[in-house]
Amino acid sequence: MATKSKKNDAKASKPRGTVRDFAQAAECLKTLAHPVRLRIVQLLLFGRYTVGELAADCEIQDNVASDHLRLLQRCGFLVSEREGRRVYYQIAEPHLQGLMDCIEGRFLPAES
Repeated sequence: MATKSKKNDAKASKPRGTVRDFAQAAECLKTLAHPVRLRIVQLLLFGRYTVGELAADCEIQDNVASDHLRLLQRCGFLVSEREGRRVYYQIAEPHLQGLMDCIEGRFLPAES
């Protein structure tokens, strides 16, 4: 009888959500799963940048950087702000910091 009670307790303590609930998360994680977009997020966690600045750092054309930024914006990760002729991008989703910390800790070489 005690075993049955433990099983019921385990079911009651499952994390919330279903596979269907994670569909949007999976789509947005697919968007992040690109080296250029990860670098863009990393840079934007340190400040705001223009398309040209991000493109130069990532060694890609401005139009390619714009495409990456558009995808990140579509998931709600970024916002843009126009100042005169320049458009600056910045992080809109604060949880990206924790995700990037995890990625950097796992995949970047330790600083010496």
